[in-house]
Amino acid sequence: MFFGSSDVPSITVEELKAKYDARQSFTLVDVREPDEHERCRLPGSKLIPLGELPQRFGELRVSDEIIVHCRSGGRSAKAARFLKEKGFAKVFNLTGGILAWAERVDPSMPKA
Repeated sequence: MFFGSSDVPSITVEELKAKYDARQSFTLVDVREPDEHERCRLPGSKLIPLGELPQRFGELRVSDEIIVHCRSGGRSAKAARFLKEKGFAKVFNLTGGILAWAERVDPSMPKA
């Protein structure tokens, strides 16, 4: 397994919404599978499924603020730890994932 145990900071869906509203610059990475991403997605998210991350993390810029999300927060926590180990300093896990977004920010979003 390529994931370590280092702690990774988290961000809430409300904090993410505030970043969208303020038009702040960040990279949002969706580590769910393509079929999940197809059913519902957060605006501007880049799909890199967790299993592909070891081969594709080079598509991300180390200098960017990166917010990683999945369905509920488990896969994205693993992905965030992996990115931290690869030298990404500004990585955050979206607490509760897309389910929390659908519940607390956009109730019209399908819960997938």
